[in-house]
Amino acid sequence: MKTVLTIAGSDCSGGAGIQADLKTITALGLYGESVITALTAQNTMGVADILPVSPDFLQKQLECVFTDIVPDAVKVGMITGTEQMRVIRDCLVKYQAKHVVIDTVMVSTSGRHLMKPEALNYYASKLLPLAEVYTPNLPEAELLLKTTTKTREERVAAVREFALQYRGMVYLKGGHDDLNADDLLYDGESLVWLTAAHIPNSNTHGTGCTLSAAIACGLAKGFDNIASAKMAKEYITGAIADGMDLGRGNGPLNHMYRIKET
Repeated sequence: MKTVLTIAGSDCSGGAGIQADLKTITALGLYGESVITALTAQNTMGVADILPVSPDFLQKQLECVFTDIVPDAVKVGMITGTEQMRVIRDCLVKYQAKHVVIDTVMVSTSGRHLMKPEALNYYASKLLPLAEVYTPNLPEAELLLKTTTKTREERVAAVREFALQYRGMVYLKGGHDDLNADDLLYDGESLVWLTAAHIPNSNTHGTGCTLSAAIACGLAKGFDNIASAKMAKEYITGAIADGMDLGRGNGPLNHMYRIKET
């Protein structure tokens, strides 16, 4: 049975992070493993608080996974700080992790910053180069590349710039566009648009986590980058179109999250 490891934060509401990844991996017929980077107090309306896992305990989790049930692909999601990044990078290199997918989680769906600002430089220069596939959304691409992605031409320029800096394939998610949900793939040679209509559904909490986990599943099964991306796009589009509505909240959380030092 093929295995996928997700390295991410825990979402107590079950819609994003570790919980969303494991549900996706199971739904696609693979065995899921998880290494938790942080506990979060959050729901579909926002992130109330974040409690990072210590770098030492993070390393113990990673060592336990890689010395026993070695993953066929790895998805990396939310990381809170530089020390965690160093631990993750060292383990990925030490164990020569296969098929690394990095979901560049820096801002939550509700607009909260999930990465300490001082960690961004290390993230961009040391961790991102290890990935086979990157899945930034439009705001994250703008933050990483210091550019704008409002038009299709700007998005093409953005993925080309991304490819100059990193190996592998960039999957630029277009879900923040109000007109459509067209995503753009670029592997350094071929540009591929994955077109989809914009589905009017406010329940998109965790869709980025789900997409990157699905791509990792495709890679673990032996599909190439493009085929894995297309499969993941079809999967997430179907999930959004389903329109499931579980929430009972009355509005966004009113308090800003805090990252606790460990």
